[in-house]
Amino acid sequence: MKHLPNLLTLANLFCGCIAIAYILTAQPYTSMSLEGGGGLPSWKWVYGAEQMYYGSIFIFIAAVCDMLDGFVARALNVFSPIGKDLDSLADVVSFGVAPSIIIFKLLWDALMGEKNAFDVSMIGMVPAFLIACFAALRLAKFNITSTEQKGYFIGMPVPATGVLIGSFPLILWYNPYHLAAYFQNKWVLYFVIALVCWLMVSKIRFLKMIPSRFTLATAWPQLVLVICGAVAIPFLGVAAIPFAFIIYLLLSIIYKQPQTAANDQQL
Repeated sequence: MKHLPNLLTLANLFCGCIAIAYILTAQPYTSMSLEGGGGLPSWKWVYGAEQMYYGSIFIFIAAVCDMLDGFVARALNVFSPIGKDLDSLADVVSFGVAPSIIIFKLLWDALMGEKNAFDVSMIGMVPAFLIACFAALRLAKFNITSTEQKGYFIGMPVPATGVLIGSFPLILWYNPYHLAAYFQNKWVLYFVIALVCWLMVSKIRFLKMIPSRFTLATAWPQLVLVICGAVAIPFLGVAAIPFAFIIYLLLSIIYKQPQTAANDQQL
């Protein structure tokens, strides 16, 4: 039983690798259509949305494994330096590299839709990998300051980045409220890259989903987040995920963490 947390962490990593494999196969390609005026053939870009969809599913499975490994470790009172480092290595793949490739593919799709598609430089897509770089930096900083962050995270936790960006292919697939068009706009994607990279290394104190004490005074932000997310699902569908992320960000900014000497330590 003592190896169960590490096995769950490895399952997280395994699912992250599968997600990357699926996402890498989602390549835009041209398809000839005879529809249109005069029966003349026309070319259009077709996107491998199904592969992206499965990639997202495996990112979410990785997130469940990431949540369970910590829960099981606490329940069994099993902690080790290897488990801590292994968790960070798994997270940087599942919630850093895999989301980077999602954004890379979405940027590719967006740039292929432009008039000068065949002259587009790779430079326009490589900013996507800044997400993986900042995720690695965020995890490295957490590893040396984790004992100071008992009731909160300084900077957005990397799994939150993975879940947020992992929802984009689902939005493309189901297209609630015609939101898919926004994720095929390169400027929206560049903004997302800049935002999540900054949030991960910011000084904002992000809530932990499991509060330090289960009282109304300490757990009300988590309760509000769960209620808002549950209420949003019937109306927004998969778009409830980025909506919940916005609520999570706002609650983290609004909620004043209890001040202690340890809390005042800065990264």
